[in-house]
Amino acid sequence: MMVGVWALCHQFWAYAQNHPVVLQALAGGSAAALATALGTVPVMFSQRMSERTQDTLFGFGAGVMLAACAFSLILPGLEAVRSQGMFGGSGWAAGGVIGCAILLGALTLMVMDKMLPHEHFIKGREGMDVDAARKLQRTWLFVFAIALHNLPEGLAIGVGYASGSAAGNALATGIAIQDVPEGLVVAVALLAAGYSRKLSVLLGMLSGLIEPVGAVLGAAIVSTSLSILPWGLGFAAGAMLFVISHEIIPESHRKGHETYATGGLMLGFVLMMIMDTSLS
Repeated sequence: MMVGVWALCHQFWAYAQNHPVVLQALAGGSAAALATALGTVPVMFSQRMSERTQDTLFGFGAGVMLAACAFSLILPGLEAVRSQGMFGGSGWAAGGVIGCAILLGALTLMVMDKMLPHEHFIKGREGMDVDAARKLQRTWLFVFAIALHNLPEGLAIGVGYASGSAAGNALATGIAIQDVPEGLVVAVALLAAGYSRKLSVLLGMLSGLIEPVGAVLGAAIVSTSLSILPWGLGFAAGAMLFVISHEIIPESHRKGHETYATGGLMLGFVLMMIMDTSLS
């Protein structure tokens, strides 16, 4: 196994030498994963976070992701269609291409959500394969749910770097900022679900590792051809929008703290909007 891992790493490094955008995506995704790990640390030394604070942080993360979808993915995707002259490069063509890509990204996440057995902190178990869900330990069901949540963020970072370093930096920075409270919320939720403090922190830290994987995957696919770029931007936006609407906002509103969650969402959206326009 160690030889196989070494060979895989060697092949990846050889590939990355000729594709610097993949290295940038790896760095951006790793920064987001590190931010997630950093957010879990206070759980080792503090008491449980209040539900109102958790919902506010959920809302903040949703706001950051919404702004990232709009300003870092959808708008650049529309501009990419026009600049490449795809299907004539008209406004109708741009809207049609990005709209289809958004729906494709959301549909992909929806299918994964239906097929992969997983468990949410509040909604409980989901996924078509009930028998597989029963056989798996509850810990792994939580891990799968968190991976489904974080994969679109990693894809967005990778696609962002494929469209340009400025867009990639804006996305990576914004997602890393929202990953700090997200890591904290994940660890606190696992603690509330009955896991030990150490295991909650460990799982919270590991939950971010899917982001550099998604970032490398997104950058590698999109950087192969400029024509794929608009589709990649729209796909990442659609996947993130699905997670926001299907997971984050319902979770933040389920305990009766809608006002605080909405306030966090507005703050996160404005912060990411300012960062995106400044860094770009």
